Amino acid sequence: MGASNSIVNPFCSFLILGLLLLFANAVPLENAKTHYHDFVVQATKVKRLCKTHNTITVNGQFPGPTLEVNNGDTLVVNVVNRARYNVTIHWHGIRQMRTAWADGPEFVTQCPIRPGGSYTYRFTIEGQEGTLWWHAHSSWLRATVYGGLIILPKEGTSYPFPKPKRETPLLLGEWWDANPIDVVREATRTGAAPNVSDAYTINGQPGDLYKCSSKDTVIVPVDSGETNLIRVINAGLNQQLFFTIANHKLTVVGADASYLKPFTTSVIMLGPGQTTDVLITADQPPARYYIAARAYASAQGAPFDNTTTTAILEYKTAPCPAKGSSTTPISPSLPAYNDTNTSTAFTTSLRSPQKAPVPSDIDENLLFTVGLGLINCPSGTRARNCQGPNGTRFTASMNNVSFVLPSNFSLLQAHQQGIPGVFTTDFPAAPPVKFDYTGNVSQSLWQPVKGTKVYKLKYGARVQLVLQGTSIFTAENHPIHLHGYDFYIIAEGFGNFNPKTDTAKFNLVDPPMRNTASVPVNGWAAIRFVADNPGTNN
Repeated sequence: MGASNSIVNPFCSFLILGLLLLFANAVPLENAKTHYHDFVVQATKVKRLCKTHNTITVNGQFPGPTLEVNNGDTLVVNVVNRARYNVTIHWHGIRQMRTAWADGPEFVTQCPIRPGGSYTYRFTIEGQEGTLWWHAHSSWLRATVYGGLIILPKEGTSYPFPKPKRETPLLLGEWWDANPIDVVREATRTGAAPNVSDAYTINGQPGDLYKCSSKDTVIVPVDSGETNLIRVINAGLNQQLFFTIANHKLTVVGADASYLKPFTTSVIMLGPGQTTDVLITADQPPARYYIAARAYASAQGAPFDNTTTTAILEYKTAPCPAKGSSTTPISPSLPAYNDTNTSTAFTTSLRSPQKAPVPSDIDENLLFTVGLGLINCPSGTRARNCQGPNGTRFTASMNNVSFVLPSNFSLLQAHQQGIPGVFTTDFPAAPPVKFDYTGNVSQSLWQPVKGTKVYKLKYGARVQLVLQGTSIFTAENHPIHLHGYDFYIIAEGFGNFNPKTDTAKFNLVDPPMRNTASVPVNGWAAIRFVADNPGTNN
């Protein structure tokens, strides 16, 4: 199924939770609708940064279509693969209760859709409202194969805040002035870190600060006095991003399709995969104002794309520029790239709108280290094919295990059908060796083991998981998405998690509910959830 499928992925960490129970029958909801869509994955000519690329898209669109449904509705999406790569589609943040086979991660819940093949995803949204998104879950196809997924309240119900005059999804992305698949394949071949992106984008457009991009800059129109719900999605592969709108306050009301206790800020930070809903009021003098996003990159020495993407918030009554001239939009004040104080102040301000049902008594107390290590290249490998430090290759790992994707069966199929030899159930509940995770790490701990290992949870188990960043080779931010689950982020901090003192920081009253955590550089995040969703989730 493609030679690359059995190679250790050096740039992704997988959390595999195996759950087993009988599937119950779904109960239909009153007034619920079924929405049918066709997705055709195909190569399309897309011009960005002065060059035209044969870009993999859905239905010829970049980004792909934004789908809009109501809480309780069912989605049926037939995906036809006319591209030259294997592909799957993941519905990022959908809980997939009793429909784990519709989740999408390649070789976890399904085998990929081969070129010329098709697959139909069918699932029901249950108890979720807000902003999610969908994307390819095969290699780096999600660099261009993605789109929004908006879940409105059930018909006859409303938001827990005043209804906005209009709503605008803004999808933040990363753009490579190359084929993203070639970028990751070269990195996998040589063992070196992949090239950083050449631009960030808003709704697929880099904005007028980049070459050959000004005429296609995204315009968001507003009327004076109106309120707009901006649905911000970080669809980038790797980069945490700051987001702001010049001279306008952002009232945060939701994240990852969960409502939040509203608070006002001038800037938000989103890790890859995260979404944030903000209300803005058009209360400034009629003019044109930049909407902008750029990197939050606090890891010392780590390369990153230091460019800025822009769109324009344009008041309909703003004076027209004189003929032959242009009016430069009003610029925002963006935090410095390494402004950890601003990022931390934002993430620690997120709260559930009321007391949350956080598990108190814990059945599973897990500690997973996440980081970037090194593995030796096979003997006889040419130096040019192994460009990590001292003849090694970079590889990501959790608890010293670097995950290897199966190549013939998905984990879900192997689990349900009892197929032996596909995975083992010996993923450790804690690091095999305790060490100074964020300090000077002994080189004897730099090399993880390769394996397809899962950790099994009993149905109904109350789980606490501490995600501990490491500086094994270098410190990084680590976006961690748990498929099929929302969870409460009860605390985060820097340095090594200390169960004797850091538990005092736990918010067990009103922590935010998320589906994606952004583990701080050289830090940790603690989450809790109940294992109530059967299947194989990563």
